[in-house]
Amino acid sequence: MQILKVNFVDFWLGFDYKTFFLYNFLSKYYNLIVCDQPDYLFCSSFGYNHWKFENCIKIYYTAENLVPDFNIFDYGIGFHFLSLEDRFLRFPLWLVYSWDDLDAMENKKVDPSLCNRRFCNFIYSNSSWADPIREKFYKELSKYKKIDSGGACLNNIGYRVSNKIDFIKNYKFSIAIENSVVSGYTTEKIVEPMIVNSMPIYYGDPHVEEYFNMKSCVHIRDFDSMQDVIDYIVFLDSNDECYYSKLQEKWFRYECIKKIYSKKIISFFQNIFEKDKEDATRIVNYGFAPRYRKELSRTTPWATSFIVEKGYGIVDKIKQMYK
Repeated sequence: MQILKVNFVDFWLGFDYKTFFLYNFLSKYYNLIVCDQPDYLFCSSFGYNHWKFENCIKIYYTAENLVPDFNIFDYGIGFHFLSLEDRFLRFPLWLVYSWDDLDAMENKKVDPSLCNRRFCNFIYSNSSWADPIREKFYKELSKYKKIDSGGACLNNIGYRVSNKIDFIKNYKFSIAIENSVVSGYTTEKIVEPMIVNSMPIYYGDPHVEEYFNMKSCVHIRDFDSMQDVIDYIVFLDSNDECYYSKLQEKWFRYECIKKIYSKKIISFFQNIFEKDKEDATRIVNYGFAPRYRKELSRTTPWATSFIVEKGYGIVDKIKQMYK
């Protein structure tokens, strides 16, 4: 098995590379040695420590609605619909959260007893960084029946849910509204309810139908008004036969998703790891590009320090988001 020297920097609060999807996936094919002088550096969007590393290939991974800067990083992994030769792998975030459950989700089995669950849940940590439609929809639907809110945002159950999946499975519906509306940005919010056969009420990625059979969900975009959505949810909630029929719909538009994406991941990384480093390097070292990186490396750490020292609360907000 090929030995690769790697490291992981600038990931989210509480990040542990041993539980990171890509580390575990690649470990099946390569012997990954985590060290301070890596040949391959995995980076993300929560810091600037990557500037400290030189003479390595930098691979950017984002779980946020950010576009990789290919002037800084050799390769990028994200959700946008980008085409940049061999430098970008489109890997939607929802796949990370559902990878181990994909086979069961593709062969879903539902029992009529699922119609007897509680009405609806809402689990979110923040509202200040989110599209206002999420809180507005929660409040409007709550006029029909109480929605159990188990996160920090609008909590009404007296405690914060420790295991989201275990909580969601007790509800007929789950409000699944993204933080922001960006093409391709489909997150865990839609698949976590699906894993336990709770029907998502979804709003977000305008291209969500690329993968998902939205007949299995309540898709807010399919309705002319918020009241029309609510009326439909009320109808499903009061009609077990219709609710159960809809819940039996397949979650996905096609099958073998894990197999398809496994091939894509393997092909992407073989192109990087199974070449000489010089041949696999993609950032430009001549012209304006080196100056751009040099100037940016000087300003970004300073800007972060300035924000923290002046008390703008950005770090606190990030910590709240990932609690």
